[in-house]
Amino acid sequence: PRDGRFIEQVGYYNPVSQPKELKLDEDKIFEWLQKGAQPSDTVRTFLSQTGVLKRIHEETHKKGN
Repeated sequence: PRDGRFIEQVGYYNPVSQPKELKLDEDKIFEWLQKGAQPSDTVRTFLSQTGVLKRIHEETHKKGN
């Protein structure tokens, strides 16, 4: 559930620190997305900005060829 316990922590975001802090475990995120996890709109933005979504797209299409 959204407001319940997390299954696995794959990163964190601290908007208060200067500069803002964003740390992602790309390998864990990649695994979860391959299993069908759906990121929220905010998380999708972070993944797009850091290039994780591009990696997912490339890996997915590489398997298809």
